[in-house]
Amino acid sequence: MASPRLVQRIARWRSPLRGPWLTSVLGSVLLVALPIVIITGLLSYIAYGPQFGQAIPGDVGWLKLPTFDWPTEPAWIYRLNQGVHVGLGLVLIPVVLAKLWSVIPRLFAWPPARSIAQLLERISLVMLVGGILFEIITGVLNIQYDYIFGFSFYTAHYYGAWVFIAGFLAHIAIKLPRMWAGLRSMSMREVLRTNRTDTLPEPYEPDGLVAADPTPPTVSRRGALALVGGGALFIAAITAGQTIGGVTRKAAILLPRGRTRGDGPNDFQVNRTAWAAGIRPEATGPQWRVTLSGGPSAVTLDRAALAAMPQHTARLPIACVEGWSTTETWSGVRLRDLAELAGVSNPASAFVRSVERFGAFNRATLQANQVLHPDSLLALGVNGADLSPDHGYPARIIVPGLPGVHNTKWVASIEFRPA
Repeated sequence: MASPRLVQRIARWRSPLRGPWLTSVLGSVLLVALPIVIITGLLSYIAYGPQFGQAIPGDVGWLKLPTFDWPTEPAWIYRLNQGVHVGLGLVLIPVVLAKLWSVIPRLFAWPPARSIAQLLERISLVMLVGGILFEIITGVLNIQYDYIFGFSFYTAHYYGAWVFIAGFLAHIAIKLPRMWAGLRSMSMREVLRTNRTDTLPEPYEPDGLVAADPTPPTVSRRGALALVGGGALFIAAITAGQTIGGVTRKAAILLPRGRTRGDGPNDFQVNRTAWAAGIRPEATGPQWRVTLSGGPSAVTLDRAALAAMPQHTARLPIACVEGWSTTETWSGVRLRDLAELAGVSNPASAFVRSVERFGAFNRATLQANQVLHPDSLLALGVNGADLSPDHGYPARIIVPGLPGVHNTKWVASIEFRPA
C-alpha cells in the first residue's frame, strides 16, 4: 500500500495535458536527437587519441572504443563535432525537462514493480533519468569551468554516458511500441488547431499517465509544445554563437571565457592563460629554444631561426571541448618541414611538450596525418601579428581538425618518431 503522503502527492499531478500522446511526442524528439549527442560525444573521445594514452579516462577496460586516426580534413571537423555535441545537448534541456514532467506520476508509482518486466522497465528508467541528468549537470558545469563536483569531469562524464546509453537502449526496446501507439492516438494537425478551452484529457487508464480527476486546462497542448520549443530556440540563440562565431558571437552569453579578449589580432578566446598555466617570462623570453629530436642528432632553434625558415599561412579553426571555437589566420613553419630538419622525413607520430610544467595538457601526441598535413604549423603569429603570451608565444601547434587543447602552446620540444 502506498503511504497517504504519496497518494496526496500523486493526486496533485492532475494536469489534463499528461498522457501517452504528449509523452510520445517529446520522446520521439529525444529518440532522434539523443543518438546524435551520444555519437558526437564518443567521437570527441576518439579525437583525443586514446591510442596514444592521452584521452581521459585512459584505461576504460571493456568500454574501450574502436579507434582510428582522427581526420584532418575538413579542417573544421572537430569544430562541427563538438559544436553539435554541446549545442544540441543544451538545446535539448527543455525537452528533457518537459519529458520528465510528463511522466512524473510513473516515477512515483507504487509498488515500484509488479512483475519482472516492470522491474526491468524501472531499472532502465532509473539509469535513463539518472544518467541524462548527470550528463546535463556535469556538462553544463564543465562548459562554465565550474568544477564544484570535486571529481574528474572527463572520467565521470565518460562512464556516466555509458550508464545513460544502457538505460536509453533498454528503454527504447521496452517503450518503442507504446510510443508508436501514443503518437497515433492523436493527430498533430488537430492538436495544433485546438485552443485551451477545447483541450480535453486523453482517455483514463489505471496506472497510466492520465489523471483520474484532471483539472481544467491552463494551457493547450499546442501552447505546451510552443513553450518547450521556444525554450529550446532561446538556448540555441544564446549558445550557437560560441561555435558559429561572427556577429552571432555577441549573442552567446553562455560563452565561458567571454565574448571578447580585447582589441587587435589576438582578440579571440583562450582556454588557459599564460598566468594560469604558470608560464614565467624568462621561459619564453630571448633565451627560449625549441628542440627537434628523433633523427641522428637533436636540432635546437631559437625564434629568429624559425622566423628565417619558409613561412606558411593558413586560416584554420581552433575548437575546444566546451563547445566554443574560432577561426583565425595562422602563420609559421610547417611541421613536416621541421620533421625533415630533424632527420625524420616520414614520421609515424610526433610528441610535443610545452614549457608549461604542470597540468594534464602540457603535452600531446600527433598522428602521422596531423604532422604531415600541409597546413599543420608550429605557429609564430596569428592574424598578421606575433602570438600573444596567452595564445602561446613564442610558438604553438596548430593542426587542422585537432581538439584545441592538443594544439599545444609555449612549445619547448617536438620529438618526431620514425615509422
